[in-house]
Amino acid sequence: MSLGTVLVTGGARGLGAAVVQAVAKHGGRPVALDRVSTGQEDDVVVDLSDARAAEEAVRHASQQVGGIDAVVTCAGIDACGRLADIPGEDWDRVVLVNLIGTAAVVRAALPDLLERRGTVVTVASTLGLRALSDATAYCASKFGVVGFTRALAVELQGQVGVTMLVPGGMHTGFFDGRAEQYKPPPDARLNQPEDVAECVVFALSQPPGCEVRELVVTPSVEGSWP
Repeated sequence: MSLGTVLVTGGARGLGAAVVQAVAKHGGRPVALDRVSTGQEDDVVVDLSDARAAEEAVRHASQQVGGIDAVVTCAGIDACGRLADIPGEDWDRVVLVNLIGTAAVVRAALPDLLERRGTVVTVASTLGLRALSDATAYCASKFGVVGFTRALAVELQGQVGVTMLVPGGMHTGFFDGRAEQYKPPPDARLNQPEDVAECVVFALSQPPGCEVRELVVTPSVEGSWP
């Protein structure tokens, strides 16, 4: 089954970059949306904290590549710390990128997805199901992605495939720049993003009418799951 054209937010790094590579490896055409370009011709540079700009970027990408068959929303950021200590604009930006940006991208892609019976894969987190101190912004955004995705699956059933990916920790740059207390310990066993990306391809490869609704992928010794 052809993957077609797959729009990947956060496609310049981390899990997003791994998904871009996996889609290409399996014969699809990845299109990355990110604040920086991967250098590929079809990339669209956009700040996903601006929902209207995100919507316009999706429409531009659709026109550029002749339509979108699937969307994978990998873009995600964090702002670790106690609620009282995080500047309001930093806290807000986490929710804007992780939740509002996800909804904006899916909303703008819906005309293509409905026409093509396409697929949406949202990226939540184990911290979208389990609360953790000093992570109010991230938990709020990812709990929101969980609710958004489950409601979207009901709304679009029989029309667009909807999968929620719930990944545990991965070896990416996601933890770079954090205070040491918020980084995984040196001996932490984390998944490789390339392995998680193959799970995304599996969800995208299901035939019409068969859906992977929720997919939890964690290291075998994941501390945040269940």
